[in-house]
Amino acid sequence: MKIAHIIPGSGGSFYCGNCLRDSKYIRALKDLGHQVIKVPLYLPIFDDAHDLDEVPVFYGAVNLYLKQQFPIFRHMPAFVEHVLDSKSVLEMAARKAGSTRAKGLEGMTISMLLGEEGGQKEELERLVDWLADEAKPDVVHLSNALLLGLAHRIKERMNVAVVCSLQDEDVWVDAMEDHFRKEVWDLMSERGKDVDVFIPVSNYFAAEIHKRMVIPGNKIQTVYLGVDVADYSPRPITEKEPMIGYLSRMCEENGLAVLVDAYLILRENPEYSAVQLKITGGKTGDDLHFIKEQKQKISKAGLENDVFWAEEFEGEERQKFFDSVRLISVPVLNGEAFGLYQLEAIASGIPMIQPALGAFPEVINLSGGGVIYGDNKPELLAEALGELIFDDIRLQELSAAGILGVKTHFDIHAQAKKMVAVYESALKSS
Repeated sequence: MKIAHIIPGSGGSFYCGNCLRDSKYIRALKDLGHQVIKVPLYLPIFDDAHDLDEVPVFYGAVNLYLKQQFPIFRHMPAFVEHVLDSKSVLEMAARKAGSTRAKGLEGMTISMLLGEEGGQKEELERLVDWLADEAKPDVVHLSNALLLGLAHRIKERMNVAVVCSLQDEDVWVDAMEDHFRKEVWDLMSERGKDVDVFIPVSNYFAAEIHKRMVIPGNKIQTVYLGVDVADYSPRPITEKEPMIGYLSRMCEENGLAVLVDAYLILRENPEYSAVQLKITGGKTGDDLHFIKEQKQKISKAGLENDVFWAEEFEGEERQKFFDSVRLISVPVLNGEAFGLYQLEAIASGIPMIQPALGAFPEVINLSGGGVIYGDNKPELLAEALGELIFDDIRLQELSAAGILGVKTHFDIHAQAKKMVAVYESALKSS
C-alpha cells in the first residue's frame, strides 16, 4: 500500500507531539512493508527538516501569511516564492512569535477549510498535482481536521481513500475569538463528508470531538499513539538524583507555570531541599515573556541554581533528559487528547504525575506508569510530587509497570497494524 501522509510541520523549534506521532507511525508502517511519503505543510517537519530536499513544503507558512494578509503578494514572481519557501526562511519563521498561534489566524484557518473556494486555490492545485503526478498514493492521510479543506479536491481529482487523524483540534479552535468558532466547527463538519474514516487518538477525544463535529459513528475508529520500547534505555530510578522533569513546549497552556508553582511550594519544606527541576521542550517567540516570568519567580525564591533549562531536546539530548529525572509532569491546563511525551517518559521508566483532565487518566490507567492527582492545582501537584520523589520502592513499581504497560497497550508496531486495518476499511468504502 502507498500512503501519502500530509503533516503540518513545526519547524523543530519545540517538542511537537503531533509531528513526532506521525513520524513514529510512518517508520512503523514502513517496517510493515508499506510505502509512506511525508508531505510537509507550512513549516519543516519536527526532527525531519532534511525532508525538504526530497519533498517540497506545500503551503509555505511565509507565503501563505503574506498572501492572506496582503493581496499584492498573490502576484509575486516565482523566484520570490521559492526563496520564501526555502529551508532557512521557514526555520526562521518557526521561531517567531505567532507561528503556531490560532488567535489572529482565524481568517486563514477558514480560508484553508474552504479548500478550492478559499484564497489558497493555487497552492491546493499545486499540492494535488504533485500527489497525483508524483506520489500516486492509494491512501491520503490528513494529520488533523484543520486540513479538511484539502479532502474534496483530493477525492475529486484522484478518487483515493482519505483518512484524517483527530487530536486536539479543540485547542486551536477554542483559542479563536468567539464568533469564529462555530463557523470553523461547522466547516470542518461539512468538509469531513469527503473523509472515509476519522481516527481519534484516544477514546476520550472520540467522545469530545462528537460534541463539536458531526461525524457518523461508523466513520470513526480510535487508534492510540504508540512508541517502540526498544527505542528507549531506562536508567534505574535508584541511580538518579531527586529531580523532577518537564517535557513539552515551554508555554502557559501546557501547564509549566503550574509545575513551577508546585515545585516552589514543595521546596518551602526543608525535607525537599535536595529536589531539583529540569525543564525542556523548546519554545517559540510567543513563549519568551512567559518563560521570563517563570524564571523571575524561581529567582525570587532563591532557587535558580536548582532549576535547569535544557535548550536542546532532540535525539541524544532527550535521552540525557530521561536519564536525569525521576518523575515527569506536564500539567496541561485543560488536558489534551493524548500527549506522546507520556509514552516516551513511561517507556523510559519514568513515572508520570498528571491532572485528572483530558485523556491523561485513560493513558495512565492503561499503562500503569504513573498517578493522577485530581484538580490541576499547584498545591495538589506539589503533594503528589512530595509523596513520590523519595519513595524508591513505589517509583520502581510504577517504572516497571509502565514499561510493561506501554509494550502491552501502546506498542507502535501493534498500533500500526491497526492503522493499516483502518486504511483497508477506507479503501473499501472510498
